[in-house]
Amino acid sequence: MDMTGLFVAGTDTGVGKTLVSAALLYQWSRAGYACAGMKPVATGAILTEDGLRNDDATVLMQAGSVQMNYAWHNPCVFADPVAPHLASMEAGCAIDLKQIKHAYHRLRNQTSRIVVEGVGGWFVPIDNQRTMADVVRMLGLPVILVVGIRLGCINHALLTVSAIQNSGSRLCGWIANTIDPNMPFLEGNITTLVQSINAPLLRVIPWQKERNALLAANNCPTIPWDL
Repeated sequence: MDMTGLFVAGTDTGVGKTLVSAALLYQWSRAGYACAGMKPVATGAILTEDGLRNDDATVLMQAGSVQMNYAWHNPCVFADPVAPHLASMEAGCAIDLKQIKHAYHRLRNQTSRIVVEGVGGWFVPIDNQRTMADVVRMLGLPVILVVGIRLGCINHALLTVSAIQNSGSRLCGWIANTIDPNMPFLEGNITTLVQSINAPLLRVIPWQKERNALLAANNCPTIPWDL
């Protein structure tokens, strides 16, 4: 298992994977580590004069202390904001695991720490046969799970934990991200998850009023994690 980096997974899309990934990068940068963020697969991008650019991948690139060519941080990027296998089919460009692995090693060779952020949930398909779980297995990374605390989070979290463990990956910890400021029985839901997940709760992140991802990540509470 590659202990120079970690993979940030989520119970769903929009649960705070980018927030947590960027917060870790800021934290490590301030501690003096050479670190970089990577988004192997991203959907939902705008066309710029430099090519397609995805907001989450750009945040990760900017949050790290090591910034290389965009293509190394985000080797597979698609315009349509849909599941990766559909976006790649629409673009007529298959998602290449070898390309992802090559980009990862380019970043790793320049850094001491890497955060790799997933897309969507654990089993989001990247083609007709493979999912993001195959990317994690290929890279051999330990996993942090971001649980978006909202209605339905217990079921989503426990299903994802089971999927991660059954995929042969190592779940090192999880983060409760309060994405619904009016969540009823907030503490009760988190307590239930603590009792049910066989991995440590690393941090409860309070609801973030700041909508700018970089600012929100910079102001995020410290996440107790050391590779």
